[in-house]
Amino acid sequence: MANKLTDIGVNLMHRSFHGDREEVVKRADTHGVSRIVITGTSLRSSEEAARYAGQHAGKLYATAGVHPHDAKNCREDTIEKLRELAALSQVVAIGECGLDYNRNFSPRDVQRRWFTEQIRLAQELDLPLFLHERDAFADFYALVKELQVRKAVVHCFTGSQAELKAYVDLGFYIGITGWICDERRGRHLRELVRTIPLDRLMIETDAPFLTPRDLAEKPKDGRNEPAFLPHILQAVAASMGKPAEDVARATTANAERFFSL
Repeated sequence: MANKLTDIGVNLMHRSFHGDREEVVKRADTHGVSRIVITGTSLRSSEEAARYAGQHAGKLYATAGVHPHDAKNCREDTIEKLRELAALSQVVAIGECGLDYNRNFSPRDVQRRWFTEQIRLAQELDLPLFLHERDAFADFYALVKELQVRKAVVHCFTGSQAELKAYVDLGFYIGITGWICDERRGRHLRELVRTIPLDRLMIETDAPFLTPRDLAEKPKDGRNEPAFLPHILQAVAASMGKPAEDVARATTANAERFFSL
């Protein structure tokens, strides 16, 4: 494909990639995925992501943040450490941060506190936010609206039409994963994706999670990886009724603009 793709969300520091991380990056490039944004989900993973991305300048980038699952481990110096990471040229966003009321691995008030702190950090540094929301829309929306968040992507969107409209109306970008390839859970997403403005859409694998269910050749270990992003692109384009090349061009341009790549 002429248009090189950008995978905006890969958990590349996950233990499932420990044995072949370099091969995964090379395989992605072979499949037309020329840039990857590594997701930071805790202070430790954010540090690892920044370090690894720094070894692949122009190809790998990283986010720095604390996922709501890990919010309970935040300390008084957490934001300062994220600020230090964000000063690195390869760190292009604050996150993954947000609210998750599905698992509640961290108390909800703790989630809200550290989500707020990370929003304020992103605003202070004029960096975009890489956001996570699951079963927490009311509180999540209230916070981002109250704090006047302007530059954000709602990663791995799987919500309702009303939620999608609310995010787009705020000017947010929408990240679509292989969830759209799931004939059981992703059917509604195939309808909703048509209503996402092309200049607000980005694509991601969320590897090693959310392996597309309709892959012709499924990986034996079930692990998702960035090389499968073109498959997700094809599913998104088909759902939108647009040529894959147009969607590739738009999502790549959106990622470049959003993350200042």
